[in-house]
Amino acid sequence: MGKLMVLTLFGAGLALIGERLVALRQRTNASREVEPVEPQSCHLIEGLENGSEDIDILPSGLAFISSGLKYPGMPSFAPDEPGQIFLMDLNEQNPRAQALNISDGFDKASFNPHGISTFIDEDHTVYLYVVNHPHMKSTVEKFKFEEQQRSLVHLKTIKHELLKSPTEVKVVAEGFSSANGITVSLDKKYIYAADVAAQNIHVLKKHENWDLTQVKVIHLGILVDNLTEDPDTGDIWAGCHPNGMKLLIYNPEDPPGSEVLRIQNVLSEKPKISTEYANNGSVLQGSSVASVYHGKLLIGTVFHKALYCLL
Repeated sequence: MGKLMVLTLFGAGLALIGERLVALRQRTNASREVEPVEPQSCHLIEGLENGSEDIDILPSGLAFISSGLKYPGMPSFAPDEPGQIFLMDLNEQNPRAQALNISDGFDKASFNPHGISTFIDEDHTVYLYVVNHPHMKSTVEKFKFEEQQRSLVHLKTIKHELLKSPTEVKVVAEGFSSANGITVSLDKKYIYAADVAAQNIHVLKKHENWDLTQVKVIHLGILVDNLTEDPDTGDIWAGCHPNGMKLLIYNPEDPPGSEVLRIQNVLSEKPKISTEYANNGSVLQGSSVASVYHGKLLIGTVFHKALYCLL
């Protein structure tokens, strides 16, 4: 009787593990292969060899790019080198990536930049906010951008411990499996948030008190990372992972691919979804963001290279 009970429990355990593995493969699109879609006028960006996880482009055409992310479970081609912030001027005929100098007093050796976001003050001062993971912790770094010197002045570090009171944090939206990239509509009335695990985008209406009301969910059937908005059209561009299992279990002989989706007429009943770039990893691995400026497209990756295309 005891042996039968043990065998029964063992069998049930194996069945549960098998069920969860199947669910994981489904959630990560483990069987999905990439159908290539590659614009003719694209080339890799020189100098960006160790990731370009997030990209934020100013209205002036200056693009900030975070590079060198080291994250548990993800490969790194330069594990001993600190991260950097690069700048590209997309107004130039042949824009190049330039590493920005960072002011003294900031721990550059442990700089591990992840997501980035810019803010332009009323006096036109540009501030860059960077999610940083020094020593695998999480902080937000605030920099002031000095355009003439092509440098960043570190102003302060924001740590989680500073949020001492629950009243300082407000939940404005729920219902996500794994919320990820986020962007705001051109008219500031809507928030677009990627749910990477659920493979969709939530469209939320922003109210004056910053509460958010869900308008719709757009299912994409692919793991969505960062979102950006075309300043000319309002279209949403999404950097996506076509096969999440290849991203989690890296094999240089069968690397993770890259895919970029464009969502037009986001607020309509039937948004138009198109694949603007797709590669099986032979050129670009692990795409995380796609950002456009006046017909120019930048595609960044978690740990690999970056691509510049003319649309």
